Amino acid sequence: MAGASQGSGVGTRPYRVQEYNYVVPRNFTLLDELEAGQKGVGDGTISWGLVDDGDMTMTDWQCVIIGPPKTSFENRMYQLRVKCGESYPHKPPEVRFITRINMTCVNKENGVVDPRKVDSLWSHKNCSIKSLLQHIREMMMLKENRLGQPAEGTTF
Repeated sequence: MAGASQGSGVGTRPYRVQEYNYVVPRNFTLLDELEAGQKGVGDGTISWGLVDDGDMTMTDWQCVIIGPPKTSFENRMYQLRVKCGESYPHKPPEVRFITRINMTCVNKENGVVDPRKVDSLWSHKNCSIKSLLQHIREMMMLKENRLGQPAEGTTF
């Protein structure tokens, strides 16, 4: 019995309580993320939801990042697609901008966010679509991303 004492009387030690590592199923994790996206948690600068509400696998997500103030992204809305594979959240999702953008971590031909940038911040225990979008938005504020931007409304 966990937490019970060994023997009886003064000076006895409790049994060691073993920690269990529970693995939350992928769909439970994604359901939580979908609920958070639908409730609009956060400051309103990012949003996310399923591309198709009927997608029972919860694989394809549409996301929006509002450009941070005092940057070349200010007052612009950037659409992204996030693809959560079968190994999500143990492996990071694929991220691609739909709205054309100039950032050092984004492929200029197809809008794919450099997987090394996504991998470097990903730890399935504390990462989510929300935290990924927040991180990309923070990267928009970096000095290295003070770049001229394509015409508003253009897409990859």
